[in-house]
Parts: sequence; structure tokens; C-alpha cells
Amino acid sequence: MSVAEPRRIVLFRHAKADWPQVTDHERPLADRGRQDAAVAGRKLTDTGIPVDLALCSTATRTRETWKLAVHEFPHRPKTVYEERIYEASPGELIALLNETADDVRNVVLVGHNPGIEGLAEVLSGAAEGDARERMTRRGFPAAAFAVLAFEGSWKSLEPGTATLVDYWAPSE
Repeated sequence: MSVAEPRRIVLFRHAKADWPQVTDHERPLADRGRQDAAVAGRKLTDTGIPVDLALCSTATRTRETWKLAVHEFPHRPKTVYEERIYEASPGELIALLNETADDVRNVVLVGHNPGIEGLAEVLSGAAEGDARERMTRRGFPAAAFAVLAFEGSWKSLEPGTATLVDYWAPSE
């Protein structure tokens, strides 16, 4: 694959979590979260983006979100459960994405706020249509995702180098 071909990053926040008496890392999805995760998976499929790699936080709610969402995909991408995504800042998430091999074209990153929303804001130097306005208005609620496009190698990904091309939230 040429590094000049456009790449896509799907920033996907975990679905609504429950609040049982467990550590934050071990919080499972709420009933609504399980429903929203499956709907988000269908909406991701509708984008037509062939996901090559999923990077998913090791937290219970992100793993459950991804398991329900990917079930809707026509082909399951390689999934890497990455503990560095939990509580990561936008800069730490960029550093993680910079490690992606250049033969990978499209990545979904399943994580948490405020890191996911911050990363979408930091990376998107431009936006198509009303995607930025919708994301700004809605914020980044549980089960929302943003699709960003950029050209170049993964090592060249840095603030402002991507275009926000799509945004979806469960209430959209």
C-alpha cells in the first residue's frame, strides 16, 4: 500500500456503562449500552470503511462495546487490546497510533472520554459538511464515533493533519 492513499481513523467511545461496586476499569455495559453498541456497529458498517485493525482499551466496557459492535461487521478485523488506551490523553493516543504499521489502512480505536473526544478535536484540522457542528453540538456521548481521514504514514499523524469526515451519536 502506498502511504499516499488516504487512511481512516474511527474514534469510538465505549457505550453506556453501569455503575456496580467494581473498580472503574471493570465497569460493564448497562442494558442501554449493549443496545447502543450493536446499533453503533451497524452504523460503522454503513460507513463502508473496511477496518483493518481495532485498538481497544482493556477496560471491560470497551471490550464489551467492541464485541457487540464488531458482531455487525461483515469481516472481523484484527483486534489488539491495549492497556495504554485506558485514561490516555490525546497525545498518548497519537503516539499509540504512530506505532501502527504502514500496511494498515484503516483503524478503529475504542476508548474513553475525555481522550477520544479530545483526540477528535486535536487531529481534525478540517471538517467535511456539518460533521464538526454536529460533534460540537452533541459532544462525544457514549457509543458515539468520529471518522477522520488523513494521508501519509502513521508516523506522520499529528495534531491538525486529519479531516473530520463523519460523526455519529446514538441520538443522531
